[in-house]
Amino acid sequence: MKTFMAKPEEVTRKWYIVDAEGQTLGRLASSVAAILRGKNKPTFTPGVDTGDHVIIINASKIELTGNKLEQKMKYSHSGYPGGLRAVPYGELLRKFPERTLRDSIAGMLPHNTLGRQMIKKLKVYRGSEHPHEAQKPEPLKLEL
Repeated sequence: MKTFMAKPEEVTRKWYIVDAEGQTLGRLASSVAAILRGKNKPTFTPGVDTGDHVIIINASKIELTGNKLEQKMKYSHSGYPGGLRAVPYGELLRKFPERTLRDSIAGMLPHNTLGRQMIKKLKVYRGSEHPHEAQKPEPLKLEL
């Protein structure tokens, strides 16, 4: 029995839609990252992008547990002395819920060209409307 290795031209992709309303940020992000990577398929190959497309709607209604809205911080540094900025996640989720969710999922993908290729298959929308009806996305119920 030979080991199966998927080739990029043999991969078939599906479109899934996930409703983020009432979901926990980290649990949703890890489940979506596994689907983008293709770990839910029997043809998963680590060096090939075998994942599916994922559309996330209602990103503004995602939740964080505990006191993370006030206590968890997103840090960035300008490169200059005293240039450290800290923004609470509550403010980030209020202003940029799509970016916050996308960054959480991107952090769970490989940090190389393969991961950059995988994150392009993710579409995140603040509300319940999305322009991908032509792809006929299947609703995906995540077991969280």
